[in-house]
Amino acid sequence: MNVDISGPKILLSIPELGGFVLTESVVVTWIVMLILVLLCRFMTKNMQIRPQKKRQVIAEWAVTSIQNLVDNDMGPGFQGTDYVPFIGALFALSAGCSISSVFGAKAPTSDLSTVLGWAVVVFILITYNKIKAGGFLGYLKGFTEPVFVMTPMNIISEIATPLSMTFRHFGNIVSGTVITALIYAGLSVLSSAVLGLIPGAVGQVVSQVPIFQFGLPAVLSLYFDFFSSFMQAFIFCTLTMVYIGGAAGN
Repeated sequence: MNVDISGPKILLSIPELGGFVLTESVVVTWIVMLILVLLCRFMTKNMQIRPQKKRQVIAEWAVTSIQNLVDNDMGPGFQGTDYVPFIGALFALSAGCSISSVFGAKAPTSDLSTVLGWAVVVFILITYNKIKAGGFLGYLKGFTEPVFVMTPMNIISEIATPLSMTFRHFGNIVSGTVITALIYAGLSVLSSAVLGLIPGAVGQVVSQVPIFQFGLPAVLSLYFDFFSSFMQAFIFCTLTMVYIGGAAGN
């Protein structure tokens, strides 16, 4: 997984526009969103009542899968609601942003501000559904339950929800990057040590070739770049559905 975790790289800064800063994470996110829009347009073009094309079958399968997830995790009160496209878009964007590292780009999910932005949106939806279910006074009263002295802890718990979602997603993506980097470095040292045992000038030359870096990193890439990306997107969306469904009392 080729991800730079040194921080957001600033591509453009325009003080005249209120200090607007364009980072690599923002650019990659826009590119991923554009690709997803074009992909959706392609998959749903000229749809028929009875699917004749594989792309329509795949599109309907994807929508049905998301619908089943929403029905199972959020409860019957959210069936047929706009949360189906929201959860689908959130999953696709999260997975797409993580997989972008395969193409040498900075994965936006390795930027804390990106995942925090998603978590804030989810937190707003959680709060909205709590107020909708119990009213504004009921929402405030919830902070005093089961006893009034628990109010500070309940407030901290409320704030901790988006923070925990953020650091869980961000931490898992970055941990894969760190593990891969350590393995690459270790294999490089191992190559140098083993090939350096060859005597003479030949050993000095071939010891500079990290031959042990071929093979194993590619297998690890299948896990960290693909499986882990989809898994973290699934977990983030599942937590979103559970929290929102719980806020609405489902």
